[in-house]
Amino acid sequence: MGSTQTATFGGGCFWCVEAAFKELDGISEVTSGYAGGETADPTYEQVCSGNTGHAEVVQVEYDPAVVGYDELLDVFFAVHDPTQLNRQGPDVGTQYRSIVLFHDDEQERQASAYIEALDEEYDDDVVTELVPLETFYEAEKHHQDYFEKNPNDAYCQFHASPKIEKVREKFADKLAN
Repeated sequence: MGSTQTATFGGGCFWCVEAAFKELDGISEVTSGYAGGETADPTYEQVCSGNTGHAEVVQVEYDPAVVGYDELLDVFFAVHDPTQLNRQGPDVGTQYRSIVLFHDDEQERQASAYIEALDEEYDDDVVTELVPLETFYEAEKHHQDYFEKNPNDAYCQFHASPKIEKVREKFADKLAN
């Protein structure tokens, strides 16, 4: 792999988004965590309370020579509904909001243009928040690689598996071996 770059996204439960990104070639690491809020070093329980301002997010380390930021945006917007305000499926609260946390001006420009174009496609407004990443807090160890470690978990079967299938079908040419 060449030099890696970092992207940060939140689109509902981080277990599902993490599992979807792990399917792609050019991804060296996907870490579940929290960002976009005020509380320093939040715990999962604090974030679940909805009082920290943080969203459940994933931080994606990728090789831009293999997979571009635009392609990460394609995958991100394919695996969640950007028109649902503060929820994804059964998960309700600001911690499950649709959010892109950009790392630099180029990511902001690309994500902004992408969201604008999406907004034209959807009947409902795209509510994805676009903000600079201030601090990323890594989630507790048992939340990392959750789907891999718990493939038979009912929540994962019902919510993560369809997202992974969608990525495998829609982005077959971008999958890791």
